Amino acid sequence: MSDEAEPGFVRVRLDLSYDGRDFSGWAKQHERRTVQGELEDALRTVTRSTETYELTVAGRTDAGVHARGQVAHVDLPEQLWAEHQDKLLRRLAGRLPHDVRVWRVAAAPPGFNARFSAVWRRYAYRVVDHPGGVDPLLRGHVLWHDWPLDVDAMNAASQALLGEHDFAAYCRRREGATTIRTLQALSWERDADGVITATVRADAFCHNMVRSLVGALLFVGDGHRPTDWPGKVLAARVRDSAVHVVRPHGLTLEEVGYPADELLAARNREARNKRTLPGAGCC
Repeated sequence: MSDEAEPGFVRVRLDLSYDGRDFSGWAKQHERRTVQGELEDALRTVTRSTETYELTVAGRTDAGVHARGQVAHVDLPEQLWAEHQDKLLRRLAGRLPHDVRVWRVAAAPPGFNARFSAVWRRYAYRVVDHPGGVDPLLRGHVLWHDWPLDVDAMNAASQALLGEHDFAAYCRRREGATTIRTLQALSWERDADGVITATVRADAFCHNMVRSLVGALLFVGDGHRPTDWPGKVLAARVRDSAVHVVRPHGLTLEEVGYPADELLAARNREARNKRTLPGAGCC
């Protein structure tokens, strides 16, 4: 996965959104409908290519998770890009299914990598605790929690989770992957319609991290656990069977942040380094 396109190719950035309910996640899977699969098929069709050009994405969302501000890149042959760049956006709109849209297509600056250049990802998780349930028009994007939620208690419990930590207690482990992350923001707000939104921002997320954090904090909000419990779970660094991974449909990738163009290369190098906590061993 290079930080530069190969000679004769142009790295192209795509900004996109999708409704995740009918997708088996972002990543291509055999005989399953995925966002990456739909986009790569559409690109191949509208550029009349015999080859499939593979996309690299900022955040690989799970099945059922939505995205409003997803970012990906693809390396296209210079001649193909020159021929199609002015018409590519409109042609993709005509070819893609209605649950995925590309909003911007542009040549990326030198050193850009959709995944490794990112300095943060911001997610929102939406939930309601109305005794009558969820507004039918929002049901595909909002979780119903059938206990009253104390937003102040959830905000208080969130404070212990901020900063750089080993989030092993809130992640599904993957062989060879670190679970050290820097959680930059985690807050809850109830709007006038009663929808409670958790805003979660970090430099990166490990598998199931956001949905596990939300699950733990909902237990605080409904009074089943004290406010110091999520922090104690974090400190233990092991999965706690009491931490519930909430359903995916309430989660949306809202935005991905990147540094100034001149800092892209340095960010790529930093992001590729496997992290350890201060005082931890090398392995």
